[in-house]
Amino acid sequence: MKKEPGKTILESVKNFKGLAILGEAEIDELCCDIRTRIIDVTLKNGGHLGGSLGTVELCVALLRSFNPERDKIVFDVGHQTYAYKLLTDRLDRFHTLRTKGGISGFPRRAESCYDAFDVGHSSTSISVALGFAKARDLRGLGHEVVAVIGDGSLLNGLALEALNNVSACDTKLTIVLNDNKMSISPRVGGMAEHLARLAVSSPYKRFKQFLKDRCRNMLRGEWYENKLGNIKTKLKSLLQPTNIFEAMEISYWGPFDGHDVRELERIFEMSKQYSKPLLIHVITQKGRGCADAEAMPSVFHGVGSGTVIGHAAKSAPKALPVDWSQAVADNLIRLAEHDPRVVACTAAMADGTRLNGFKEKFPARFFDVGIAEGHMLTYAAGMAAGGMMPAVCIYSTFLQRAMDQMVHDICMQKHPVLIAVDRAGLNGEDGETHQGLLDVSWGRGIPGLTIGVPRDKVDLAFMMDGWHERAIPMTIRYPKGKAPEAVARDAFAAPATPAAWGRAEVLREGAAEKDVCLMGLGCMVGAVLEAADACPVSPTVVDLRFAAPLDWETIDDLLARHALVVVAEDGYRDGGVGEAIAARAASLGLDCRVLPVAAPAAYIPHASRGQQMEEYGLTASAIAALVEEQYRDYGGIGTAASG
Repeated sequence: MKKEPGKTILESVKNFKGLAILGEAEIDELCCDIRTRIIDVTLKNGGHLGGSLGTVELCVALLRSFNPERDKIVFDVGHQTYAYKLLTDRLDRFHTLRTKGGISGFPRRAESCYDAFDVGHSSTSISVALGFAKARDLRGLGHEVVAVIGDGSLLNGLALEALNNVSACDTKLTIVLNDNKMSISPRVGGMAEHLARLAVSSPYKRFKQFLKDRCRNMLRGEWYENKLGNIKTKLKSLLQPTNIFEAMEISYWGPFDGHDVRELERIFEMSKQYSKPLLIHVITQKGRGCADAEAMPSVFHGVGSGTVIGHAAKSAPKALPVDWSQAVADNLIRLAEHDPRVVACTAAMADGTRLNGFKEKFPARFFDVGIAEGHMLTYAAGMAAGGMMPAVCIYSTFLQRAMDQMVHDICMQKHPVLIAVDRAGLNGEDGETHQGLLDVSWGRGIPGLTIGVPRDKVDLAFMMDGWHERAIPMTIRYPKGKAPEAVARDAFAAPATPAAWGRAEVLREGAAEKDVCLMGLGCMVGAVLEAADACPVSPTVVDLRFAAPLDWETIDDLLARHALVVVAEDGYRDGGVGEAIAARAASLGLDCRVLPVAAPAAYIPHASRGQQMEEYGLTASAIAALVEEQYRDYGGIGTAASG
């Protein structure tokens, strides 16, 4: 292929349709171009760097062998899809990755017709692909269906359930297992390719069918056929160890070098001739082509915007402000130092939830269960039933995957499990699948569950101590970002004294009766305090502190004393605390107008967290403007209730 003047191979190819004409040297150059583009954009915008660098050759080989206009290529999670995006008509938009109005960091059908399925949570690809394959069969179509799943995602219960269902579905399906361990064995790959070629070669298939036909027509033919089958099985077991896939009647080929485009192409082409379920095992290197990402794959799994590389492996890490995740981990260490029953659990998120320090100090009391959120909660419930005090650190978005376990195994049985709900609220650039907006809405409906929402590190420590003392099922939710030391506390009081357990806290009394009350929950307390300074009247300001059970004694008094109550929370409006308080005012027949300020019932797309907060009115200026609007529309707040 001739490069266009002043353009790279990637820019000249444009998309997957130009891949077929590339020679070997040009393919290597293309992969270098793709890596350069991924590194440049991801370091600037933030995103999942390591996994996508590791699958460049895999994506190129997939798109040289399969046609995404016809075939269905289903990715798992999306951490490994940046090269795929670049080669499926998003090259010109790739610089907008994870920015407001730009392309998503995950596969999205609304973004491209080449994205077969929307994903964001792990381990869905085999189930989805199996569904695609069965739909193809039922409709009498003939396209290929390929699921691409990582070795970590394969351990999730959903993926294992799908594997268990493959043989029962009786359909042709190709599963590509992307195993990004840090070693590659070309010799094993060469033997594996030979076995794969033998299994699909036309002479072999014709000879096997000839033997079957002959055996059926011979005396004791079935006996001979069974003996031949046994010989084949024994030969295969000598050349290749027995594995779980073969036991599930899924043929296994591999492992292969996931950075050898030619080898991958040969295997993919042979897979098209294979008529049964098949798993192709490829070995890739996470962070391939970026020295820092290769050396520290966990650190460079996902990076923030403005990340700098080149000397990170040698440089000492900079001291960062303590974020909420670290504050929770520090408190767990403090509790564990005094109580040997305290244990910590995570689902493959030790880095994200900052539990590495706990792991180092209490290795026997730290449990990483892998990507298995449902199992983790029931495992914690079992430990609690056995006399331990488990703390589960989990992102809000992933807690959704364990709702049944939270209800039946923890709360219904009153087991003292603390669920530290990380990344609660709006979460910025990861978009729809990663917003932490549901945990309050559905958590409030669970009998016996206490939901604490601290505004600062003082209340965080108080709530974690309260869980430990009371031995109750409890969630403590907190957002991404820096944890304030103290918000609206007496600077001269040492130490700061939190309000009583389960009680809301009035931080500021309003200047006038029957006027405005601003209520905030968690990170929104700072916003309502700031909004109070900009309001046309000095309002009462309240930290609700607990989303469940609500402190109705304090809230009822506030509803009776104010004409306008604004309730700000960083969750969904529907089913949220503001809606519950509005319903309470109506049920009591109070002359009070309650306005919830929260996220709408929508799947919120990617943008910065600040942009999302601003768009949905979750800022101090928006809250102050809302109060001012009430004054303008109702001629003073005292008459607002009539509206």
